[in-house]
Amino acid sequence: MWGFELRREIEVPLKRQIYLAIKEQIVAGKLRAGEALPSTRQLAEELKISRNTVNEAFDMLLAEGFVVSRQGAPTRIAEGVAVHTEKKEVARQREEQPLPLLADFRTGQPELRRFPNYLWQQISIKAFREMSNDMLGYTGPQGLPSLRFEISSWLYRSKGLVVDPLDIFITAGATHALSVIAHLLYRQDQAIIVEDPTNIEMLQSFINKGYQVKRVPVDEFGLLTDKLPRISGPVYVTPSHQFPLGGILPADRRAALIRFARENDSYIVEDDYDSEFRYDGDPVSPLYAMDPDRVIYIGTFSKVLFPALRIGYVILPHCHQERWRYLRTHTDVQNPPFEQAALAEFLRTRKFDRHIRSMRKLYRERRQALLTALKASFGDRWRLWGDAAGLHLAVEFEDMQFDPSFKDMCRSNRIRITPVEYHAIAKGLHANKLLFGYGHLEPQQIEDGLAVLKAFLIARGYMSSARLAPLK
Repeated sequence: MWGFELRREIEVPLKRQIYLAIKEQIVAGKLRAGEALPSTRQLAEELKISRNTVNEAFDMLLAEGFVVSRQGAPTRIAEGVAVHTEKKEVARQREEQPLPLLADFRTGQPELRRFPNYLWQQISIKAFREMSNDMLGYTGPQGLPSLRFEISSWLYRSKGLVVDPLDIFITAGATHALSVIAHLLYRQDQAIIVEDPTNIEMLQSFINKGYQVKRVPVDEFGLLTDKLPRISGPVYVTPSHQFPLGGILPADRRAALIRFARENDSYIVEDDYDSEFRYDGDPVSPLYAMDPDRVIYIGTFSKVLFPALRIGYVILPHCHQERWRYLRTHTDVQNPPFEQAALAEFLRTRKFDRHIRSMRKLYRERRQALLTALKASFGDRWRLWGDAAGLHLAVEFEDMQFDPSFKDMCRSNRIRITPVEYHAIAKGLHANKLLFGYGHLEPQQIEDGLAVLKAFLIARGYMSSARLAPLK
C-alpha cells in the first residue's frame, strides 16, 4: 500500500527507513495535505515490525513538522510541505583509475619514502599522552606556544633569524597563509605586485579576493626592482629561491624592495617555500631580517616533511596581529593541536634538524643525477637557470618552444611536466623552458623519465633525433 519495503540487511535503522519513505512521498506531493496516515498499530502489522518502531518514525515526522497530530484523531499530512520536485536522472561517468605515469617531474614533491614514519608515530603518541585536557578545547588562533617557541629556535639556529615567538602565527600551510594575508591587506581596487613568472596557483589567493595583478619581470637573479610600479600595494616575492626560475635576489635589490615598501606604505609578502634545501652553502638569510616591520614572512613544513602535514607559519608585524586573530577566529578558528604538539616535539628533540640534513644530502645527489641525465639525453643544447637549491630545476632548451597545449599533451601521454609558461602572466617570454621536479625520484626514475620525455619530444617534432643524439 505504501510503496516501500524495509531492508533489514542495511545499517539504516528501520524507524529511519519508515521516516524517509513517508517524508519522500509527502515532499513529492504523493501524500496530500490533510490526508490521514494509518494508525501506528495498522502500519506495524503491515510491515511486520514493532509498533514502537513506527511510533518513533512518526515522532520524527512530527518533530520536523511534516505531519500534525491531535489526541484522539489520526496523524495527518501538514499543510504547505509539498515541493513537487521531479527527480532527474543524471548520467554519471564512472571514475576510471588513470594509467601510471611514465615520467613524473612534478614540482614541490618531497621524497616521502624516506620520512621516518615510525619515529613520527612514536613522537605523536608521546605528544598526545602528555597533552592536558585543556588542549582538547579551543587553543586559540595563534597556535600552540610550544610550537611557536620551537619554530623561533629553528629559525635562529638554521638562518640566524631572531624572532619573538609572540610574532609567529601557525597556519594550515602556505596556501592558507596567503589566503588570510590577502584578506588582511585588502583595500578596495588595490593591486598585488608579483614577480613574473610566479607561482600561479599561490597568486590565485589574491585574485580570488579581488586584487588586480601588476606584474614585474624577473631575470636570472629574481625580481627587477627598477621595474616596480609606483603604486601602493602588497608585493608577493620569493627572494631566497625565486619560483619558478630559482634565482637568489641580490642584496642591492633587496634593499631597493624594502625602500619601495616604505615609500609606498606597502608590505612585502615573503614566501620562503623551500630555502632549507640549498646545496652550495648555507640557507639564504630571509628578506624579513632587513625590515620586520614591512615584511610578512611565510614558512611551511609541507615541502620539507610531507604535504599532508598542513602546518605552516607566518611572522607578522605587530600592527597586523590583532586583525589576524580576528580573521582566524571567524574562519577556521585554529589548527588541530595534535599535529602541532607532535611537530613541536620533533623540533625540540632535533629530529627535524637531522631529517633536514639527511634529505639535503639525498636531494643534492638527485639534483646531480638529473643534471647528468639531461647532459646524456640532450647534449649541450640546454641551459640551467637558478641557484643550486630547492626540489626542481628550471631548464631552457635551445630551439624549442612549448605552446599552451604542451602540458596537457604530455599528460595525455603519461608524462607530468610543467612549462615555465604555465606560471607566466605575460605569455611568450619563457616558452622555451621546462620545470623538472626531482626530489621524489630515484636516479633510475630520473633517467627513465628523461628517455620517455625525449622520445615524446622527437615524436612531436620539438627536436631532431639526429641533432640531439645521446653523448657517447
